[in-house]
Amino acid sequence: MRVLVVSAHPDDETLGAGGTVARHARRGDEVWVCVLTDGRAPYGAAECTLRAADVLGVKKVVFLGFTDQRLDEGALLDVIRPLEQLVADFRPEVVYTHYGNDVNQDHRVAFNATMVATRPGSGVRRVLSFEAASSTEWVPPFGGNVFAPSVYVDITDTLQAKVDAMRCYSDARESEVRPYPHPRSYEAIEVYAKRHGVECGLYAAEAFMLVREVIADEEETADGT
Repeated sequence: MRVLVVSAHPDDETLGAGGTVARHARRGDEVWVCVLTDGRAPYGAAECTLRAADVLGVKKVVFLGFTDQRLDEGALLDVIRPLEQLVADFRPEVVYTHYGNDVNQDHRVAFNATMVATRPGSGVRRVLSFEAASSTEWVPPFGGNVFAPSVYVDITDTLQAKVDAMRCYSDARESEVRPYPHPRSYEAIEVYAKRHGVECGLYAAEAFMLVREVIADEEETADGT
């Protein structure tokens, strides 16, 4: 199975789906990560992403090179086109990306561009949204804003890999890791995983919203877990 993770920034892929990515890789799936922004200024996190990818078992990381925290300043079509080409080249069956109502505007652009790049006819069978700590949970609690997961993935065996991958971001020029109780702390990563595990009867889980799933006649569902 081919799996693509579309991330606005370096570390989003680990925070949002790191345990699930490691699970895919351990099952023999081919996982690519696409980071929309350059991750170089001011944090210098692009190199950290490559190390985190090794920890999680990601086969390839693609940087589209847009300016960090400036995705919403350009035309959405400029983001869609290279992402659409990547989808056409890689032909993923499952795609993970940001929740569309995150506080961070780059995350919202990532979601909107992914929706177009994975539209029906793209060959993508399953699209899911992940939560990004320190963005998804900080939206105003009004109708339509709140992340409401419908898919849970057991990461009991890959939670440590997720934490280890996040450690790769601690030596960026400005560390992406914060002290507890910040959501991007090692302790908080475990708290989130265990909280979602409690929600679905597992020791540790990552939670997703199912955006789209295509099931063809006489074919089984694309397994996103």
